[in-house]
Amino acid sequence: MKKLFYLGVLFLILFEIANVYFIMPMPGSQKIESLDGAYFLYSWRWLFRILFLLMILAGIKHAFSFSRWLPSLAILLVTGIVFACNFIMAADSMFKQPVSVIFKNSKENKVETGRIILGISLNGESKAYPIQFLGYHHQVRDSIAGKPIMVTYCTVCRTGRVFEPLIEGKPEEFRLVGMDHFNAMFEDKGTGSWWRQVSGKAVAGPLKGKTLPEVPSIQTTLEKWIELYPNTLIMQADEEFKEKYEEMSMYESGASKSKLTLRDLGSWKDKSWVIGVESGSESKAYDWNRLQKEGIIHDELGDKPIAIFLSKDKKSFVAVERQNSKQIFSMINDTLITADNRYNFIGISLDSTKSNLKKLNAYQEYWHSWQIFHPLTKK
Repeated sequence: MKKLFYLGVLFLILFEIANVYFIMPMPGSQKIESLDGAYFLYSWRWLFRILFLLMILAGIKHAFSFSRWLPSLAILLVTGIVFACNFIMAADSMFKQPVSVIFKNSKENKVETGRIILGISLNGESKAYPIQFLGYHHQVRDSIAGKPIMVTYCTVCRTGRVFEPLIEGKPEEFRLVGMDHFNAMFEDKGTGSWWRQVSGKAVAGPLKGKTLPEVPSIQTTLEKWIELYPNTLIMQADEEFKEKYEEMSMYESGASKSKLTLRDLGSWKDKSWVIGVESGSESKAYDWNRLQKEGIIHDELGDKPIAIFLSKDKKSFVAVERQNSKQIFSMINDTLITADNRYNFIGISLDSTKSNLKKLNAYQEYWHSWQIFHPLTKK
């Protein structure tokens, strides 16, 4: 019976560590196909815990009859590990949601205008979400033009997405549960399914295969966004997380010192920056260094002619579908110029008699992330 006590302690310790290891960025954990196993352990966690606790209780009297300090040490150890795994190392304990989401207009704004933001414009309403804040929170729940939205960002993938948090047309709550292949995962409250941040797709649980509707967004500097949308509202810092935001202050420029979020200045390395573009089922990655050098990239994606533009600020970018393969752009002060028309930076025609350019889904991302989640991508 004494052995039963120590086996229960050992199994509980191993279980709690495994429950965290497979869904957090620990050595080797993110490079193996462990998602189904991790979800199984997590889904049945209380059954495993009760079983191991019963083993401990069944043998505890016999264990103490032989020694007091050894079983006491074992209990202290398992208690500390259980606490650490569930209250210190848990993703939603490390990255908390904002207490309140406060917005200011451009005149009252206190966010530095050189900061990078995710911008959303819908039905005449525009909002900007600084990456410095999103990177810590991982998700911010809000609404725009009466539509609920879930603004997400994964610092380890270096990419943001915006979704409608709707399941079968009904609003749902999500919490950060961990990550898989270095991409943040969220758990919905209703079914306990796990959803991948980079795609909005459920990858484990009862809703596996379902996808959240995506809301178009673009990544620009706040200054560029205000220039495009003067009446925008801008998310402000939550004072409760001031220190956390400070820790994120160097991230967006690529100056982070963390191995998980640093930047490789070369091209096509794991931590190299790329611009990933999607059009239908087609996807392609473009080297950030090349875009920095050329400013405009003309290309074909599938059977569609496209163009990618980098602003004069060297941070803001947009991808559009060209009207035909012969349409070639030049750019002066972020005005897009063709042989017969001019457009603003996001492709809105300056001649009201002519049509706008169609924006494409384009994201800045680490190369390792883009190629993992777009295995058929071209480059």
